[in-house]
Amino acid sequence: MAETTHQRVKVKVWDGWIRLVHWAIAVLLGASWWTASTGRMEWHMLSGQAILALLLFRIAWGFLGSETARFSRFLRSPLAGLRHLRHLHRREPDTEIGHNAAGGWMVLVLLCAMLVQAVSGLFTDDGILARGPLARSVEPATADAARSLHLLTFDLVLVVVALHILAVLAYALLKRQDLVRPMVTGFKRLPTAMAGMAPRMGSPWLALALLCLAAGVVVAIARQG
Repeated sequence: MAETTHQRVKVKVWDGWIRLVHWAIAVLLGASWWTASTGRMEWHMLSGQAILALLLFRIAWGFLGSETARFSRFLRSPLAGLRHLRHLHRREPDTEIGHNAAGGWMVLVLLCAMLVQAVSGLFTDDGILARGPLARSVEPATADAARSLHLLTFDLVLVVVALHILAVLAYALLKRQDLVRPMVTGFKRLPTAMAGMAPRMGSPWLALALLCLAAGVVVAIARQG
């Protein structure tokens, strides 16, 4: 009986689009920091626009996509998130299909912070190297405020990303749960009793259409500059 209890089965929990957004944004955030630090502002703006397109797609996919991608699926009450964190020290098998109660809020905070970061960059004008495509459409004082918000929000993004990495490490060390592999492969090893609970995956054609639409919106904005 104990042997059966510990048997596990591969269940697909993350579609390829979620994994694409996750790792592409991770790379692009690093590229944005490097290009800004080295004064390559044209590349910096391209990186920011790519992030914005991915964020717009991720928001749309959060309403229309796979079950584990939907906000309605993984956003629970803040109290549920706090209760989940209280048990972080317990070593127990992973039975979560998708984000847990605390991880869902982490995702939302990170998406909101990056969205503010990307949108504020569109209106930023430092008067020397960088001018966002929408900077001319606002007053200079507004462009200055957007630049300050852009810099401040980047610090917030770094803090949230650091917390995210620490959480992943904590799950690996304290709970012996690997959260990285499923985001690479798309699959989790869950108890056999959960084999029939595999989430519904969204239409790849719908995802492609939404991604193209998001990219088109960002290209149209970029041309304003």
